[in-house]
Amino acid sequence: MAIIEAKLRQIKSIFSQMERVLIAYSGGVDSTLVAKVAYDVLGECTLAITAVSPSLLPEELEDAKIQAAVIGIAHEWVETHEMNNPNYTTNLIDRCYFCKSELFNTLKPLALQRGYPYVVDGVNADDIYDYRPGIKAAKERGARSPLAEVGITKADVRQLSKELGLPWWDKPAQPCLSSRFPYGEEITVSKLQRVGRAEIYLRKLGYKNFRVRSQGDTAKIELFPDQIKEFVLTANLSQLVTQFQNYGFTYVTLDLEGYRSGKLNQVLTAMTLK
Repeated sequence: MAIIEAKLRQIKSIFSQMERVLIAYSGGVDSTLVAKVAYDVLGECTLAITAVSPSLLPEELEDAKIQAAVIGIAHEWVETHEMNNPNYTTNLIDRCYFCKSELFNTLKPLALQRGYPYVVDGVNADDIYDYRPGIKAAKERGARSPLAEVGITKADVRQLSKELGLPWWDKPAQPCLSSRFPYGEEITVSKLQRVGRAEIYLRKLGYKNFRVRSQGDTAKIELFPDQIKEFVLTANLSQLVTQFQNYGFTYVTLDLEGYRSGKLNQVLTAMTLK
């Protein structure tokens, strides 16, 4: 506990030195904690900006609006256009680099125009050990990652969020919808939309931690392993399949290994990452 509190003091010190800051704010638990701490330190000298594109569920934007209102921080949203970049839509292993390049190429000039010398994001200490080419793009454009700088992990983020009274401290991770596609499969707006609708459908059934992966015309549902048996026994599978087919999928499968964050990165080899 003392270590986490010390890290929190370090983050507050970082923000107090910045004086005015713009936050790349997705509404996820990481960037929301950053927004909360920044606002607690700097008040009206903070601005949270959410990037809106086809890879963001509309429900996620609504969550971001609600959370920002609870914190009290000024919140705006801007459109980003990564879908216009073939380096992004071809979905090679560096796709995330081009997504974050678009994001911070949009936010940096906006920040300077509005008088915010610093742009920060919600990258945490765990993220820097995963394959995240977007982190490089952010750093190249001068963005800072206070959570990672002081060594705050995802578990720390949730604990601090809970201690600070944020009701979404246990909110499941919700990376952009493009992460649902295997590398090399082209990303289109219609594919993103059908994945988004499928995940909204499962959320309404009460599931929180899951993914709907899209592989060609197949939807592959990933649940935590201890949820698989109950899902098979209790879900109306016929109705679910029909609904997914209405969204545009031809086949619906269940991943027996279960949900694991970053699973699609397992195809990457050490040679590929060099």
